[in-house]
Amino acid sequence: QVQLVESGGGLVQAGDSLRLSCAASVRTFSFYALGWFRQAPGKEREFVASISRDGAGTYYADSVKGRFTISRDNTKNTMTLQMYSLKPEDTAVYYCAARLMVVSTTPNDYHYWGQGTQVTVSS
Repeated sequence: QVQLVESGGGLVQAGDSLRLSCAASVRTFSFYALGWFRQAPGKEREFVASISRDGAGTYYADSVKGRFTISRDNTKNTMTLQMYSLKPEDTAVYYCAARLMVVSTTPNDYHYWGQGTQVTVSS
C-alpha cells in the first residue's frame, strides 16, 4: 500500500511561482512511477506531469510545458512540482499519484492517489 500526501498549495497571483510536494510512505518508492494531475471545478481530472522511476524520464502536458518542472528524490520518498508563471487557468486541486513500474500520462493507470492540494491563481 502506498500513502501519498501533497503539500504546498495556496493562493497566488498570476505570474507567481509555487512549489508542490508529495511525500510517500512506502518502502519501495523507487518501484513507482509518479504523476501530478489536477482537477478544476466542473472539469475532468487532467494530466499535468509524470516522472519515471529513476527520474530520467519526465513528461508534461502541453499547457504546462516550459513553466512546470517535475522531480523526485528517491532517497527521501518525495516528489515535487515546481510551477512558474502561474496563470488563472492553472487553478485546480492538484493530486499526486503513483503506479508500479511504467510511467503513464493517463489518470486511470494510477492506483494510488493523495488527497489533493488546492492551487488558486488570481488574475
